[in-house]
Amino acid sequence: MNTKPSRSGLQLRSLVKAGGELELSLLSVPIAEPAPDEVVVQVGAAPINPSDIGLLFGAADMGTAQVKGAGVNAVLTARISEAAMKSMEARLGQFLPVGNEGAGIVVDTGSSPAAQALLGTTVAVIGGAMYAQYRTVKVSQCLALPAGISAAEGAACFVNPLTALGMVETMRREGHTALVHTAAASNLGQMLNRICIKDKVGLVNIVRKPEQEELLRSMGATHVCNATSATFMADLTQALVDTGATIAFDATGGGKLAGQILTCMEAALNRNATEYSRYGSATHKQVYLYGSLDMGPTEFQRRFGMAWGIGGWLLFPFLQKIGPAANQALRDRVVAELKSTFASTYAREISLAEVLLPDVIAEYGRRATGAKYLINPTKGMQA
Repeated sequence: MNTKPSRSGLQLRSLVKAGGELELSLLSVPIAEPAPDEVVVQVGAAPINPSDIGLLFGAADMGTAQVKGAGVNAVLTARISEAAMKSMEARLGQFLPVGNEGAGIVVDTGSSPAAQALLGTTVAVIGGAMYAQYRTVKVSQCLALPAGISAAEGAACFVNPLTALGMVETMRREGHTALVHTAAASNLGQMLNRICIKDKVGLVNIVRKPEQEELLRSMGATHVCNATSATFMADLTQALVDTGATIAFDATGGGKLAGQILTCMEAALNRNATEYSRYGSATHKQVYLYGSLDMGPTEFQRRFGMAWGIGGWLLFPFLQKIGPAANQALRDRVVAELKSTFASTYAREISLAEVLLPDVIAEYGRRATGAKYLINPTKGMQA
């Protein structure tokens, strides 16, 4: 039987101090009384996504991290360099909650029929501040999960699945027919690979390790290129000839990879060119940077003609752009294929208190392939 929660719960907060220090702590915060169109969710699972890590750590050097206290009373501090503090000015002195998405059981509702219909059900939630024991959100931020789907299974059904679907949808809307993806052995990359196989969309996967290449090929990927291989540029060009891909989504951000992709796209297009143009191919080539695994500058040499673009791509602006109907269609597909196309795997489940431990941070902070962590706010915790 579901009962209303106590009137407070623990929530993870990130604070940047003016003196150049990051502070992470668990605060006891009031649980907001639900408005008519809101529900209170007891959070059972929330994934640690790269976008969450950016807010969690800010520009801090986590190699300097120190923890005082233990358990729910632990407080982690880390230094932020003077140069890096310039990018932190907008968040000085703010105890920011963290966690884009998660899932849990609805334990209290507002008065509207839509809200009351969710009482006792397991829902996935998108809306921030999910690294918490309880979260009050609007019904529109919830996705009711089918019977038999646990909070852990549904916790990551927004960011990665909608990002992968959004990439394919962007490809189609911009007139491309195939795409390239970097850091392709990631949890998101595996989802994208399954989508493209199911939808018969050409996909070129770029990885950095032989074992990642083997993993994707074992999952049915046809075109996998290792960026550390001596034949990478030739391999990538051939994969682009085979697929006709002229749009890419790069999780790396910094370094030379975006420019290398554009160079190989141009080479692939020129492979079948019937006449020479000093301006290069007239076919537009596009690389979207959607991550920052490499925090260095984005470097490229203009060897790819004049019809090209490099820009940023983020999930939430994309969802706003396509509108409610298209947005809902993507969500419906995620729910229908939650245990297949959009299944997530995790290296480890941790409690809210364990998020603050330096040795645990050293693992999930690497954002390495196969090292995705899941927070269980009910694990070893009491409000």
